[in-house]
Amino acid sequence: MALAELDDTAVAELGPLLRDAARVVETLCRPEQTYMCMWSHGRDARKHLHIAVQPVTAEVGARYGGLRSEQLQARMLADGHEPDVREVEQFCRRARELFLVITDSSGERGDGVPR
Repeated sequence: MALAELDDTAVAELGPLLRDAARVVETLCRPEQTYMCMWSHGRDARKHLHIAVQPVTAEVGARYGGLRSEQLQARMLADGHEPDVREVEQFCRRARELFLVITDSSGERGDGVPR
């Protein structure tokens, strides 16, 4: 799957979803920057899309020597550091709640369906 292969419905849904994801990350993490990037790959050919919404705080920047963008992401992946499962679960709960608030205030129901 590639971005160029998405149908009109998927494209229309993707923009607001990415905006809302960025709003959630910005609210919960208060980063100096939020990266958004996409990869479309499989082992030997395109298979599916990955879209990353990554908060980059001053702490993260300092920990990785000021690296930015793809260099920062590559170093983070190479380090293999995984966050505590409980912290991830807590973040996901908070993010889910915030997504419901954001989508409700943007004219959609919590399930993403327009009212």
